[in-house]
Amino acid sequence: MRLSTRREFVAGPGGRIECAVDAPEAPAKGRALIAHPHPLFGGTLDNKVVQTLARALVDLGYECWRPNFRGVGASEGRFDEGRGEVDDLLSVHRSLAAPVILAGFSFGAAMQAKVAERVKAERVVLVGVAVTSFDVPPVPAGTLVVHGEMDETIPLAAVLDWARPQELPVMVVAGADHFFHRKLQVLRGIVAANVR
Repeated sequence: MRLSTRREFVAGPGGRIECAVDAPEAPAKGRALIAHPHPLFGGTLDNKVVQTLARALVDLGYECWRPNFRGVGASEGRFDEGRGEVDDLLSVHRSLAAPVILAGFSFGAAMQAKVAERVKAERVVLVGVAVTSFDVPPVPAGTLVVHGEMDETIPLAAVLDWARPQELPVMVVAGADHFFHRKLQVLRGIVAANVR
């Protein structure tokens, strides 16, 4: 992501977890834990949406931790259908001093919703949350949910169906697909304006 990105390893239940860490130039006012898309479909900590979330949050003064899920990059273990992945996120979360923003994209957003059931987050930011693939629990009030209008992977209607019973607003990016092609700056601006 940037020259100052460093690699850290956190002990997890499935082995060590590789994390990319990006820090703001000034002392960090908090930390953010950002989860990537599905590891069996090419998701990594270098995903462009994940990096966009990190850039926005670093600009807001947060140190951002982007772990690779088990079996991806230098993270040990094998894919565990979401169970172990939540455990891994919890392991990284425990290694960070509060307050922590939980953020994620697609599969990672679904996993962070599960993490948010078990820890108190400063804020939750979910992008393209995979509600059609996983049982995504209700999230805390104030969660920022961003979705692409033209998302072909997770239809917007499905996200609205998930959000409606929670009376949870969903910010829709007009014309955006699942990966926010040509809309990453819009996404970055939304996060910057709503997490500030």
